[in-house]
Amino acid sequence: MVTIADVARHAGVSTSTVSYVLSGKRAISASTSARVHASIRALGFHPHAGARSLASNRSSVIALVLPLRQGMHLPVLMQFATAVVTSARMHHHDVLLVTADEGPAGLRRVAAGALVDGLVLMDVEMHDPRVPTLRRLERPSVLIGLPADSAGLTCVDLDFHRAGAVCVEHLAALGHREVALLGAPRVVYDRDTGFAHRTRDGFLEAAKRLKLTAYAQPFEEHPDAVLTSLTQLLDHHPALTGLVVHNEAAVGHVLAALRTLGRRVPEDVSVVAICPDELAERSSPVLSSVQIPAEDVGRYAVELLMQKLDGVPVPDSTLLAPKLTARASTAAPARP
Repeated sequence: MVTIADVARHAGVSTSTVSYVLSGKRAISASTSARVHASIRALGFHPHAGARSLASNRSSVIALVLPLRQGMHLPVLMQFATAVVTSARMHHHDVLLVTADEGPAGLRRVAAGALVDGLVLMDVEMHDPRVPTLRRLERPSVLIGLPADSAGLTCVDLDFHRAGAVCVEHLAALGHREVALLGAPRVVYDRDTGFAHRTRDGFLEAAKRLKLTAYAQPFEEHPDAVLTSLTQLLDHHPALTGLVVHNEAAVGHVLAALRTLGRRVPEDVSVVAICPDELAERSSPVLSSVQIPAEDVGRYAVELLMQKLDGVPVPDSTLLAPKLTARASTAAPARP
């Protein structure tokens, strides 16, 4: 392995001069710097990551804390993770993916020493036990999600409260008067996950404001469970004509169950989903939907973290406005 001493001998300078050229901590003449860089290229020298970290007080690594928990839809999570990784590379940072559910202790472990420059956290709960630790950490952090108390934090997410309301408003504008939210699995609500609670609250508040009859309940992801729950829902509420699905893994099963029950979409039941566009567009019929903007959210999270690393003030919360695209799955309800 080529060492810094080898570079110094090749360039005819001291090892400290090579170190100063690499770190930029002391001014070196242009001719000497050019000679050192020529030797680095000629010898194929690669500075040790630990040495770069000591010299710059940066590791050029950020942590993405994404605990893999029950009820999470992995394909959508990976869209967020991909966006974070891609954006981090644009800032010449690598990403350490942390999937263990270690809570506050895991944050302290990752943030200790010079392992990472900062942290991006996902699957944020309304009363997330990691929040007090985040406020005390020396490393900057950004949450993809919004806890109940966001004071002193930096958060970015889709405005899920507004997303739930937008779906109701769309159905109400078409003339639907009785609607239901088919939400995330029960374990997600039991875990107090922020996006699920905010969507449900926005849905119910909008329905009340618009004087619609509304129901909201968790929905499991398995075909048999979806069919059983949907059968019971429609049996108990025969006037129900509008469904909002906020459960990506259940979307296809909901459409299949409606076909099994002899309910046509949108002639008998209109369906709106909160999901990625590609899922909505490959469904049959193609679904009216509010997009999950994973790419934008991941990019904003990294941008905010980089600004914090540079000492630039950032807003406490950045909520992206939901966008509903009307497609073939929603229409005015049939007249009785």
